[in-house]
Amino acid sequence: MMCTVLENSDRPGPGRYTLTDTEGGQVWGVCDEIDGLFGEPERGTYELFGWVSEGGEVRGWVGSRVWLVPDGGDEGLGPWLLEDVVSPVRPPGTDGLVLRGLDDCDGPPEGHRTPVRLHDGRRWLGSCREFARVLPPEREVRPLVLRGPAPGDRLRGALAKGTRRALDLEEAALEMRDGRGGHLAERLLWAKVMAWRPSSRGANLIDLELDSALFEPVPVHARPVWERWLAGPPVAANAWAGLDTRLRETWLELVRERGCRRPCSDRPAGHAYEIDGRHITDEPGLHLALGEAVNGPGGYFGGCLDALADCLHGTFGYTAPATLLWRDAGTARDHLSRVLTADGRPRDLFAEVLGVIEGGGMRVTLA
Repeated sequence: MMCTVLENSDRPGPGRYTLTDTEGGQVWGVCDEIDGLFGEPERGTYELFGWVSEGGEVRGWVGSRVWLVPDGGDEGLGPWLLEDVVSPVRPPGTDGLVLRGLDDCDGPPEGHRTPVRLHDGRRWLGSCREFARVLPPEREVRPLVLRGPAPGDRLRGALAKGTRRALDLEEAALEMRDGRGGHLAERLLWAKVMAWRPSSRGANLIDLELDSALFEPVPVHARPVWERWLAGPPVAANAWAGLDTRLRETWLELVRERGCRRPCSDRPAGHAYEIDGRHITDEPGLHLALGEAVNGPGGYFGGCLDALADCLHGTFGYTAPATLLWRDAGTARDHLSRVLTADGRPRDLFAEVLGVIEGGGMRVTLA
């Protein structure tokens, strides 16, 4: 089974990619080039009828997290989250709004209609008299291509047989390491060989094309952050500071996955930490700055309040008691003291974070 054309327009930067059988730990292949890692994920589409704006033009929502909060008095229904909203539009000649984004795993019931209010975690955006979820079109699936792996005996045997059953490698894990060999991320997929051919990268190497129908690609907008991390972790603090909230979320995801896999030696009790608060203008920025205060550039110390509380109990670089000097704390206070919970209730995230930190034995001084 040979492939005549393998597209290479979606190749990320330097890295190391290992495809492994999740059950037996069998390594199917290792390479340093891959195509198809980035793509557009499947998004949910909502039609909002009778839209009334509370927060200005919808163009400013792109990249935001938007909560749809039921406004019909049904206590059994909670808010629904659309992440990474793209291109909200108001169809001409209508009073509605069409909204697309990544669905929360617990979406609304099939056929459900109710009035909703929308907010982005900071402000109310508007309301509508009812909404409907539109089934998304079938997403175009691009193959995942490993370029230049040396096939082991098991993979070589499957390719030689060439039968549909032999070429179904079943569930596999794609482990990604950065240019310095450190773990970056891992993605699961159902690996079916669609095509292969001898690779131009060397003798006994192949280009392996896999069906990626069940592979969740990295969103295209996140590529600049992934490219940065594939080259290696940051060596200086605040490398994320110039990013918007959308890309800070991506940066935090990579920090979290890397940090949860790397053992971290706890510093002795009594250590004095210092946080640079100049860039804490949103929630991901808060956790990125805390992570770097405790564990240095690219360091992890929680990605939400529950995770922060866990980190304060040890094995993530910290031992109680300790002190924290929070410089430029006014920036975080200004941006995080008046936010909204998922269901739209006022929330002082800045005060909550201080409570969690001090409850974990870290005495905070605000400067």
